[in-house]
Amino acid sequence: MQEIYERDLDWAKLQDKTVLITGAYGMLASYLAFFLIYLNRYHGMNITIIALGRSESRARAVFKDYFHDNHFIFRTDNISEPIRDMPPADYIVHAASLARPEYYSKVPIEVAEPNVLGTYYLLRYAAEVSCEAFLYFSSGDIYGKISSAVHITEDMAGCVNPLDVHSCYGESKRMAETWCKAFYLEYQVPVRIARIGHTYGPTMDIDHDSRVFAAFMRDAVTQKDIIMLSDGSSKRPFCYIADAVSAYLLLLLKGVNGEAYNVCNTEQFISIRQLAEIVAGLQPELALQVKYEQRQSDDSYVENHDNKENRPVEYKLKQLGWECHYDVKEGFGRCLAYFKEIRNKEEG
Repeated sequence: MQEIYERDLDWAKLQDKTVLITGAYGMLASYLAFFLIYLNRYHGMNITIIALGRSESRARAVFKDYFHDNHFIFRTDNISEPIRDMPPADYIVHAASLARPEYYSKVPIEVAEPNVLGTYYLLRYAAEVSCEAFLYFSSGDIYGKISSAVHITEDMAGCVNPLDVHSCYGESKRMAETWCKAFYLEYQVPVRIARIGHTYGPTMDIDHDSRVFAAFMRDAVTQKDIIMLSDGSSKRPFCYIADAVSAYLLLLLKGVNGEAYNVCNTEQFISIRQLAEIVAGLQPELALQVKYEQRQSDDSYVENHDNKENRPVEYKLKQLGWECHYDVKEGFGRCLAYFKEIRNKEEG
């Protein structure tokens, strides 16, 4: 938190403000909420945090003692319905989304709702309260199928098959971005869009998240060989969460209205196989191996086959002054140290 704070941002803009965060106990949003709590506790910022989520018990489990903080308000409003009786917010971060691929075939409607309906109703609310900034958490999935030979910039758009099971996520994110632009043009809602790439950090749910970075970390924490369910040739840019959260805050405070920004770390563009080898090598004394297994036929995980080398680039974000401070080895090393510490406390 201190490292994020020392980056060149005008934190005074958040003094005495109210920040509304949807999907607040999720992997990315919770880290952002923790940073706002940090600003209050260590820098006296007096920020009111309105945290939205569907489950109070999960929120309590994530935020623990912070849940009872005087500046922290948790609500279970259904954002896929009109927003009612909500205090005015100065800043809005819409991060609610079911992003795990196993949901796409199981509950596709629930995947699409917070993106299409939730974004619409939150933008209506944003227009009513005249917020200072609205940040939408989008995804690199909106690019669809683009030639792997190119760097993907924000002005590109690939093909998407709307009937593909994966499209309940990517297509709903596209519609949400369209809502954002429409509300900016018609009602001058100050929207900024973060097209988020592969991001990892200590707020990963390694016990339940089936995405590769969480699964690899689960194997490392339990001191088991790293299991791969593909050939590992696909490449992705992996961004540590502290770098990502600093980007979200930068967009919230300095982003250009109506614009989208790739949030990724292209310098850490590596294959899934390379990532597995890096994670396995974090504990050389264990001599963990990388092994391949066949995905089970009843596995609900929906793999994205459109782009084997999905390489969005963050040039536009860097023009605002953003930079990455963590490479994959250090970032996953920090995650491993955290999870091992937590497990030791639980077992002790």
